[in-house]
Amino acid sequence: GLLTSLHCLAMCGGINLSQCLSYNADNDTSGRLARLKPSLLYNGGRVVSYTMIGGLAGALGSGIIFSGAAKGIVAIVSGVFMVIMGLNMLNVFPWLRRLNPRLPRFFGSRMQRGKGRYGPFVIGLLNGLMPCGPLQAMQLYALATGSFAAGALSMFVFSLGTVPVMFGFGAVSSILSGKFTHKMMKASAVLVVVLGVVMANRGLALSGISLPFMPFGSGVGPRGCNIAAIKGGVQVVTTNLQPGSYEPIVVQKGIPVKWIIKAQKSTINGCNNEIVIPKFNQGKKLEPGDNVIEFTPTESGTFSYSCWMGMIRSKITVVDDLNNFDASDLSTDA
Repeated sequence: GLLTSLHCLAMCGGINLSQCLSYNADNDTSGRLARLKPSLLYNGGRVVSYTMIGGLAGALGSGIIFSGAAKGIVAIVSGVFMVIMGLNMLNVFPWLRRLNPRLPRFFGSRMQRGKGRYGPFVIGLLNGLMPCGPLQAMQLYALATGSFAAGALSMFVFSLGTVPVMFGFGAVSSILSGKFTHKMMKASAVLVVVLGVVMANRGLALSGISLPFMPFGSGVGPRGCNIAAIKGGVQVVTTNLQPGSYEPIVVQKGIPVKWIIKAQKSTINGCNNEIVIPKFNQGKKLEPGDNVIEFTPTESGTFSYSCWMGMIRSKITVVDDLNNFDASDLSTDA
């Protein structure tokens, strides 16, 4: 939210400014605190709206079972939305503007004429329906959480991140020049494109697709690779969970794998607490103690796995014969 607040300012700064100016013109705002009231009302409405929409999206998602690949598709679509929005702000490809979602005419006209003591709050509520790339990306993320509480919380935190810049803009709008605003819009557009690419890359990670030239957020364990040991027709490999990374493993094709992930309460966090392995259709919620993942690889190759957010990534290397495998030949790049 904080990183995309410049984009919010470029998209909604005019609405924010108009509400502050019209409110101050129509109401008694002789005191300093009184002049801040319209900006407080407007941003309060945005926070309430974003939170409610996030909760509704999460509740809707609770009826949908999202696989790792499905979550990846959601992230990819969100990233593409953000890239398109950023490119449109830069006016790089004018034809892309046709792909922008449009706000219904009723809401657009209501935003332009919001009046009354609580007019800015109402306009803030309607702000949640704006066709905004980062906002829609977060709405898709809330949908993927599959929980009313998680969806509402994610959108609440996102909205809080946008408040400082938006509130500050409403408070000091009179001293901002048009030249500064133009530069700010260009900078925010570039930022939105970068964040869109990062989000799309995380979606690729959740889909099991690894791009070596896009290593954002990837990580490998400090102990390097872990090679499985075959015992009684089952190959066992043990790794230790780290707060910000996963350890790569090496297993043999055609033999059932028993992967033991040792986790301590202190090493589990909100990002690494669930592993997604798209290639083997596996997902595991990690808890303190020994966490066991079982699968049988049927083909050799290198397959990526990640956390449920696609931020922490590592890999599973499947070889034809462990006896002929040389660990020095394995790159530890995720």
